[in-house]
Amino acid sequence: MINRRTALAGVVGMFGASVFAPIARAAGAAKASNVPVISEGPPSVAVFTPAQRALMAALSERVIPTTDTPGAIAAGVPAFIEKLLADWARPEDRLPILAGLDAIEARSLVDYKVSGAQATAAQQDALLTLAMNGQLPSAGFFFEAFRQLVITGYYTSEIGMTQEREYLPVPGEYNGEFPYSQVNKVYSS
Repeated sequence: MINRRTALAGVVGMFGASVFAPIARAAGAAKASNVPVISEGPPSVAVFTPAQRALMAALSERVIPTTDTPGAIAAGVPAFIEKLLADWARPEDRLPILAGLDAIEARSLVDYKVSGAQATAAQQDALLTLAMNGQLPSAGFFFEAFRQLVITGYYTSEIGMTQEREYLPVPGEYNGEFPYSQVNKVYSS
């Protein structure tokens, strides 16, 4: 079975040159066998205040909501994000995430008179849209980095790999007695 360490190594190609630095560091370390697996144990330091943690969890669920498959919270994305930022990010890497969360929280209090974590799904979507469009102070870089963290956390989780996607260690099956009459197309290169 594929594990998070192996999946992380493939994530960098998905985001290309714009990959968020802590993700790139964790993916690079995934090739070393003596590096601890990212999902083991609690974060080495607390990155978020309780209010930031609640907002980060709520927003991660808006990026990948629960539908017919589990969402970001069920996949453990908030814990993954805090672990990644605590153990693989430099202090300067954390600043845009923290500043973006604070900007979203401030805008939610002004616009909706409630904390961003307590805002409705539609209000949270509107706040994320403002961040995505660079219409919040300090949120320009936040949205892309946050989106990458959520997507990476989700698709390298067990839920993301087994319920959202289908893992086939060997695609198809080998059938040595497959009749030629059942072959639909023959491909050549």
